[in-house]
Amino acid sequence: MSSFPNTEETMTLIKELVTIPSPSGYTKDAIQFIEQRLEISNVETKRNRKGGLIATLPGKNTSKHRFLTAHVDTLGAIVKEIKTDGRLKIQVIGGFPLNYVEGEYCTIHTVSGKKYTGTILMHQTAVHVYRKAGELKRDTENMEVRIDEVVKSEEETRKLGIEIGDFISFDPRVEKTESGFIKSRHLDDKASAAILIKVIEKLAADQTELPYTTHFLFSNNEEIGYGGNSNIPPEVVEYLAVDMGAIGDGQRTDEFTVSICVKDASGPYHYGLRNHLTEIAKANEIEFKLDIYPYYQSDASAAIHAGHDIIHGLIGPGIDASHAFERTHESSLKHTENLVYHYVQSEMTEE
Repeated sequence: MSSFPNTEETMTLIKELVTIPSPSGYTKDAIQFIEQRLEISNVETKRNRKGGLIATLPGKNTSKHRFLTAHVDTLGAIVKEIKTDGRLKIQVIGGFPLNYVEGEYCTIHTVSGKKYTGTILMHQTAVHVYRKAGELKRDTENMEVRIDEVVKSEEETRKLGIEIGDFISFDPRVEKTESGFIKSRHLDDKASAAILIKVIEKLAADQTELPYTTHFLFSNNEEIGYGGNSNIPPEVVEYLAVDMGAIGDGQRTDEFTVSICVKDASGPYHYGLRNHLTEIAKANEIEFKLDIYPYYQSDASAAIHAGHDIIHGLIGPGIDASHAFERTHESSLKHTENLVYHYVQSEMTEE
């Protein structure tokens, strides 16, 4: 019998997920992938009107529910303008500086379904022509998409079927190292989406009866601020967002443990739930770090802002270089998956 969690399987699933383009507003393929996968385990799922997916596992107590979420939407871009030379001006989707994607390969997704590759570059890239190329501001005025097609005018680009509003996804460049790291774009939050899928599959395979009916939302608008603030049943008492732990100067979060958020930019998370999570971690030899994320809000905080009367918390694997070319380690995935697995089988937090 294989051990749980199997981080090799989790990392394989992460690699599958990050290669499915899903910038906020264009997440249908990622949602369908998860939906079809959970169908194999005979897990009840439904779509909400916003396009997210809710999976439900019944529990002994049907009057009090739990709600967990991870988001499948990612950073990306959208076509703002077709330039006279046939290249594309863009607007960003989600919060990131454009220098994070300079030189990145990308895909333009047309309404007809046709896809074209390209590269995101400064207009003034050629150092043999533009003397101050390195000094110019990386913004939507100076950066553009160079399409990998023979186009020299706005008209020729339009003939390809490319139009204003077409979504642009970034090449994830996913790679797993022998030392146990996985590095890729979009680990925020597809690493946690993979963790929730693996926990659901484990519980379903073992026919585990949970103490409370538990919902798992794979949300699709978190990067633009409103992924998890609807479709919360009135029976829900606890809401746990499983997202990413922020790493940087002054942070305790690292790539090797699960991060339990005490406070983010929205304010403190529920004190009782935070302590409940740390007690579960200690009881099950799960390595964790408590931390504060200064410039961060989650689907759980969005739900609080929307007025839901819930106990809210936030955990996740530590992700280095968030919203850029991200990386985490298999040990962080293992500890996060273990914490989720034991949490959903625990008793409710005492308020």
